[in-house]
Amino acid sequence: MIQSVNDFKNVFFIGVAGTGMSAIAQYLSGIGKNVSGSDRYFTPDTYNETKEKLEAEGIKCFLQNGEGITGDTDLIVVSTAIEDTVPEVQKAKQLNIPILKRSEVLALIAASKKTIAVAGTSGKSTTSAMLFDILEHAGMQPSIISGAGLVSIIKQGKIGNAKVGTGEWLVIEADESDGSIVQYKPEIGLLLNIDKDHQEIDELISLFTTFKNNSKKFIVNRSHALTKDLSQNSEQDFSTNENINAGYIAKAFHQQGFNIQYSINNTLFSINTVGRHNMENALAATAVADQLGVDLKIAAEALKNYEGIYRRHQVLGNKHGVWLIDDYAHNPAKCAASIEACQQVAPKVIAWFQPHGYGPTRFLRADFVKEIAAALRPQDEIWMSEIFYAGGTAVKDISSNDLINDIRALGKNAFFVEDRKDLLETVRSHLTNDCVLLLMGARDPGLEHFAKEVWDKL
Repeated sequence: MIQSVNDFKNVFFIGVAGTGMSAIAQYLSGIGKNVSGSDRYFTPDTYNETKEKLEAEGIKCFLQNGEGITGDTDLIVVSTAIEDTVPEVQKAKQLNIPILKRSEVLALIAASKKTIAVAGTSGKSTTSAMLFDILEHAGMQPSIISGAGLVSIIKQGKIGNAKVGTGEWLVIEADESDGSIVQYKPEIGLLLNIDKDHQEIDELISLFTTFKNNSKKFIVNRSHALTKDLSQNSEQDFSTNENINAGYIAKAFHQQGFNIQYSINNTLFSINTVGRHNMENALAATAVADQLGVDLKIAAEALKNYEGIYRRHQVLGNKHGVWLIDDYAHNPAKCAASIEACQQVAPKVIAWFQPHGYGPTRFLRADFVKEIAAALRPQDEIWMSEIFYAGGTAVKDISSNDLINDIRALGKNAFFVEDRKDLLETVRSHLTNDCVLLLMGARDPGLEHFAKEVWDKL
């Protein structure tokens, strides 16, 4: 029976290249475990960057054929995407090796440290990265397990989504999408927002209420209508509305190009990023850090050098007056916030979005239409390609074109280009010498390559 991180030594990850899986694999390797894993994206004689970086961390990688699982393996870790029918899972069962889900292992890790769990339907990765940077700048040598690579860590040749520090604090993302958030019992629970995403609002509130009850200290965004009701103590909460009582209030927001400025409790902050939503993320990180004794001025110094995270408003550059920006936005609130943030960069924004999953797209159709249409100015445009399908038994009874037709019916500039390979040539005549081309989407491992391809041909 595995009840703590001390109960195993040799651990094998099925699907180790996934963002959430690779982060935990690297963390466990960093604390001295023997870690190995397989992935369906590892194929013979084909270069894989993630595989190379995992092996550089001492994590042995195998083809997904079962050869890496032996009688010496103490624990198998699977993601929610790995089904019981996978041959490697079958082999693990034959050998009577314990099998835990990724979230269960993260909960074991979180229980071994003083943990700050960052929750909410939007902004978790960015807030976690900002908080990590602040604590590191303050000399606290924190650890992090993130859902996205921090640019500052990627520059060291690593994947960037995990780091083991010598300090007592660990920053993690608490994911509500699979319900696993209820497993964490952090020292500090942070709740950023509650918006319809993977579940209905009532279900989300139930999950976040359990998360609150499991947290020793709970900090919420009081300027968000649904999170403020879960407040534990307003003095430790934060707000972007100065008319709402909170211990940390951000005001005087100003964006110029790719820089935002604002003040928190009369301390001026300047960050090289975009959007009011990122001021809110930074405010949340600052509030938590201050609760740990980090002065606001130290937080401001740290965030002045914030380098961002992978595929979160990642600026690829400017060609012919066109800024190309790649973003992970994938739910209605995130897509709208991403578009609005880019509106401060150029007079025209052309946004492209690839929804993922037929079920999620069907579930969120009305919300996507409402939020995206509301964000678009008369001169802006939204383009979509067909829904990304990762396999399985989905009912394909909806198309991205249905969303485009709904948005167009609201009087907005909306266009469908079925195959994203045709996007650039189709959209080229719509580009101006002062505009933003914003690419949005998640879950599809080909999106990074697609963004680079668009940049090369722009």
